[in-house]
Amino acid sequence: MVIAPFGSLTAAVEHASAVLASDPATAQREAEAILALSPRDPRALLVLASAQRRQGHPAAALSILLPLAKAYPRAAHTQYELGCTLVAQNQPARAMAALRQATALKPDLAEAWRALGQLLFAQGDNPAADAAFAASDRALVRDPALAPAAEALYRGRLQEAEQRLRNLLTARPNDVAALWLMAQTLGRLGRHRDAGTLLDHALRLEPAHDGARLAYANALFQQQKTAEAIAELQPLLDRHPSEPTYLNLLAGCLTLLGDLKRVIAIYETLLTDYPRQPKIWLNYGHALRTVGKRSDAVAAYRQAIALSPDYGEAYWSLADLKVEPLSLDDEKAIGGQLGRSDLGEEDRLHLHYALGKALDDRGWHAAAFDHYVKGAQIRLRIACHDPGELPATLAQAKVAFSRSFFSKRRGWGCPAEDPIFIVGLPRSGSTLIEQILASHSMVEGTMELSDIGIIAKDLGWPSADYTAAVADLDAATAKALGECYLQRTRVYRELGLPRFVDKMPNNFQQLALIHLILPNAKIIDARRHPLAACFSAFKQHFAQGQDFSYDLGDLGRYYRDYVDIMDHVDRVLPGRVHRVIYEDLIENTEAEIRRLLDYCGLPFEEACLRFYDTDRAVRTVSSEQVRRPIFRDSLEQWRNHEAFLDPLKASLGDVLDYWRGTN
Repeated sequence: MVIAPFGSLTAAVEHASAVLASDPATAQREAEAILALSPRDPRALLVLASAQRRQGHPAAALSILLPLAKAYPRAAHTQYELGCTLVAQNQPARAMAALRQATALKPDLAEAWRALGQLLFAQGDNPAADAAFAASDRALVRDPALAPAAEALYRGRLQEAEQRLRNLLTARPNDVAALWLMAQTLGRLGRHRDAGTLLDHALRLEPAHDGARLAYANALFQQQKTAEAIAELQPLLDRHPSEPTYLNLLAGCLTLLGDLKRVIAIYETLLTDYPRQPKIWLNYGHALRTVGKRSDAVAAYRQAIALSPDYGEAYWSLADLKVEPLSLDDEKAIGGQLGRSDLGEEDRLHLHYALGKALDDRGWHAAAFDHYVKGAQIRLRIACHDPGELPATLAQAKVAFSRSFFSKRRGWGCPAEDPIFIVGLPRSGSTLIEQILASHSMVEGTMELSDIGIIAKDLGWPSADYTAAVADLDAATAKALGECYLQRTRVYRELGLPRFVDKMPNNFQQLALIHLILPNAKIIDARRHPLAACFSAFKQHFAQGQDFSYDLGDLGRYYRDYVDIMDHVDRVLPGRVHRVIYEDLIENTEAEIRRLLDYCGLPFEEACLRFYDTDRAVRTVSSEQVRRPIFRDSLEQWRNHEAFLDPLKASLGDVLDYWRGTN
């Protein structure tokens, strides 16, 4: 008999419960042995039902659970198991009722909240699903000392949560639960690098913490450390290959690597299991857009909207295709959603940008601008942006990185000629230049790579220590950093061509570092008229980063700082940077392309003139525009809004007169 080794029925039930998750067949045998001695023991009946469900026999489990739940209506674990079994029986409404009853009876039953969240996710109710998952995470915090911090975190009081956790971790630096909560807090604040450091420490202390491992994979993904993120995801996927959270993050990683065929296959598999989930339809649409399947992308975005009519990001994604206007019915629907008082801020800001684009397309420029402003104001409330940080760092750079500084370090760095950097402001033609270069037989287009930024952060960017750290590099370290960059970016070079493009615009901030570690890399400055570039950035909602673009004053100062540091580079490293003026590229396309290729040391190829025929994935907001021949209709769009751009003009100052630079 099974009872003897455990000494009592209670001990036997506890043992059977303990092995349920890992060995449900053994749990079933032990439960049946207990029931042979005590046929009505509700604990053993619950174990038996759970074991049968876990082995794929939900009907047998249900025959036990229904009378058990009726006899014990206030037993939370029974309601939880009943909910899971009804999910397996494809009875979502009854399952929902049982799981809600379980969480009402026992609010700290984390697994019931998790199951409820998964069911709500499958039903497409993302706000309710997110709330249930947050309640599950909160219920996992058992330590009373952590409860106030957890409450602050899950209520959105992030500064309070960070301070409470910082105080606690000072006394308990190896507390895994506290580390996990702090990492979640930092992640929500956008400090993914700091979150990753904490999660790496937590996993060394407790390698089996799946929540921490998933959070670590996400923190790595947010830093574009794609290979490392996939390595962290893999053990989770090995155990749970169909888990949508894991698969969605894997798809994001593979998107960065350019494996769009596999990405699309993942989303199509997920949509088979979760056809009512608008987020998956949205991401599927993004993947289809990237590979140029525009009509399929539109259909996916439309399906997301049909499932969730307040889904602002889906409407913005339609508008952001920039190839056909939203319909009057779309405008009416968006206006109706914006009239709601219970609309979330993320949805509201995306809807403002979408409606602004729609009204602009119809010539209602004043109304359009009003919506751009409203969207930007919401974005600024969400963003963590310090407009004074960059000017101070660049001012230090101008002093430290002089002509003599570079002269003394001539010959340093990795001599490879592989990278072609495109820098500047967003919406200034960088994607067009990349598409032209990627049409050349020797050049591979990649995406906006974060690797230079990561190296800079390791050196202290954007703190006051950064400039000194770069100045203190020795020749061996400079060469090693250049080789590190090439090694890190190799994963994005699927075609194995001799040259590749890194088009992260913000890398203009790191030109001294780039020159020191990769002295033979080419650097292209994609520049556009300041009012055109800044207004185009202002009306664009970027998926991440570019927080300077949501205030006209900040935009003007950012553009001015950009021109200033580029002028400095032209003075101390004359001829190092090749400037492409967007307006010149549009008006004198062939001549500018020939100049560009000559600077890069590439022979002229006709394919570069027919860049719009090049079949490749394009991962930026200009993806559809660069699949068309050169067009001029965007050159003067900013003039439709000139009456509203006085704060931008004042901030730009005299750079409006000398924006073309010195080369």
